[in-house]
Amino acid sequence: MDIVASLRRAVTEGDDIAAERLARQAIEAQLPVNEILQHGVMGGIQDAGEFWQRNEYFLPDMVMSAEAFRKALTLLEPLLSKGEQSYTGRYLIGTVAGDMHDLGKMIVVAMLRGAGFEVIDLGEDVPRETFLEKGRELHPDILGLGCYMTTTMDEVAAIVHRVKSGDLRNKLAVMVGGVPTSQSFADQIGADAWGKDALDAVNKARALMKMK
Repeated sequence: MDIVASLRRAVTEGDDIAAERLARQAIEAQLPVNEILQHGVMGGIQDAGEFWQRNEYFLPDMVMSAEAFRKALTLLEPLLSKGEQSYTGRYLIGTVAGDMHDLGKMIVVAMLRGAGFEVIDLGEDVPRETFLEKGRELHPDILGLGCYMTTTMDEVAAIVHRVKSGDLRNKLAVMVGGVPTSQSFADQIGADAWGKDALDAVNKARALMKMK
């Protein structure tokens, strides 16, 4: 089994020590960073997600897979930020106030960086005003709002309203994503796009950049 395939399996199985070791080996072997990311690290966490959906994995399994994912991604992120990928655009992202979930956002961030976006991750539980202030300060092309609980959907709607009705209007596109969100929700609140999953989010972000 090659290094990337072994890395994928380590992430899926939640073996964080092996995932970190294999990611380092892949980098030292000078394998393409995007290949390590997409087929190794991303593939592993996506496989774990499929096991979760089929009720073959439970919360402890996902926590272990997420930790292995983090360990491997930590080694890859500095290489992704060095501009090895062509520059696609600037993407400001964060999980809205009241929401501490970050795994889904981490996967989106990794895939966006792999696609050549300069990603500024504000983290989790981000206050409304922080999104707006950073939007003015950093001049992103796209603002991504993560929402993983139904109780924080109103916060997403409020931020989109502030962007679309204030001084940031027509200056940046807004994308939303997360388990409770949908295309109809995005349409209802006036967002420019909805990411069904990480891959869809990247494709939608690219489409928005082509419209600029």
